[in-house]
Amino acid sequence: MKTMTKCRFNILNKHRNTQHYLINENQEFRKNTFGLLIFLSLLFFGQTGFAAQLLIPMDEKGQENHLKAYGITYFALEEKMDVKWLLNYRGGAFLISDSEELRRECKIRGVSFEILSDTKTKAILNEISSPAKNMESVALEKAPKIAVYSPQGNKPWDDAVTMALTFAEIPYETIYDRSVLNDALVLYDWLHLHHEDFTGQYGKFYRTFRTTPWYIKEKKEAEALAKELGYDKVSEEKLAVALKIKDYVVGGGFMFAMCSATDSFDIALSAEGVDIAEAMFDGDPSEPNYQAKIDYDKTIAFTDYTLERSPMVYEFSSIDMTSKRRIPKESDYFTLMDFSAKWDVVPTMLTQNHTRLVKGFMGQTTAYNPKNIKANVLVMGESKLNGEARYLHGIKGKGFFTFYGGHDPEDYQHRVGDPKTELELHPNSPGYRLILNNVLFPAAKKKPQKT
Repeated sequence: MKTMTKCRFNILNKHRNTQHYLINENQEFRKNTFGLLIFLSLLFFGQTGFAAQLLIPMDEKGQENHLKAYGITYFALEEKMDVKWLLNYRGGAFLISDSEELRRECKIRGVSFEILSDTKTKAILNEISSPAKNMESVALEKAPKIAVYSPQGNKPWDDAVTMALTFAEIPYETIYDRSVLNDALVLYDWLHLHHEDFTGQYGKFYRTFRTTPWYIKEKKEAEALAKELGYDKVSEEKLAVALKIKDYVVGGGFMFAMCSATDSFDIALSAEGVDIAEAMFDGDPSEPNYQAKIDYDKTIAFTDYTLERSPMVYEFSSIDMTSKRRIPKESDYFTLMDFSAKWDVVPTMLTQNHTRLVKGFMGQTTAYNPKNIKANVLVMGESKLNGEARYLHGIKGKGFFTFYGGHDPEDYQHRVGDPKTELELHPNSPGYRLILNNVLFPAAKKKPQKT
């Protein structure tokens, strides 16, 4: 009996030990499983829910470096990230899919950014989509390929667009007449015209600079290039280039120009087959009564202008308002027009800024006479105080063009030989922002016109 009892006791004891072991193991398992679930949840939400979108604000107080913010957006497009341009929201902010790489790039370039949760992102997009708000969200699809039309050896700091692209760290390629005439423009989404004179009059610099070494050198180089390309005169070669650029726009390209490249471009087109250059420019006198032979139907922006005949006057035509200006520097501002973001998406994109009032600045072509602007061209910026247009946009065929008066938005009266503008001192320049709006415009997903 004692042996039997002892055996039962041992069996019972083993059973109890097994139960305790199983209970402990089960508790440990449940504890470990719970911990694993918590870990996986934190990992999941840390990667997706915690930081779904990165907002680059573009309002006055929210952004430390507006100009480099455009470069960050271009970088995001190059990296195939999802990008939205939030028109009229916080100065035209950019909403980009978040990543450690993008945050790091913003910190390196000194661009302010905010991390948004999914909930916050949805709330912003809902606000923008409201019919009561003059806002719109536009998807940017690809980084546009950019060309700058500029002669070899040109100083990069003598052109505001080149400086803006360099400072914003947006890549571009430089092309000139030979490439344009060989149809290289089809390779690019966006073309900027450096301060060129397409009329073959060498910028109308004759009176002041005709004896300077740089003027003599540039004239000889232009004549040599024209002959090499098969033209008797520089004016004929420049007209051929202008016609190629016009075809580029008509075919769907985007052209941006400043200062003298704007009005001299249209003047060259309108004077096709007409000699408007005097003997000091092309070796023979201009045609008698050439003003009557100007064909305004061939231009893209201007009409009914009168050409300046004298080679001693630093002016091309009545289009430019420089000599007519009666406004002190302290009062020289122009106003950006307000457009409906939901109905007029294109001009809304091109006028995004953290202020509607932009400092004026001069150039060979400073501003445009409203009387000489075609009816189908949109004025996006104007100075009512001086009765002039400063910033124009138009459609030609399948393409677009923007003309911006003046030479350098942060150099009020830029002169030949003046030192370069240091954009490090002007990282929030409203005038330079207008240039960079145009650079990003070709990236926008095209929507059907509502009007």
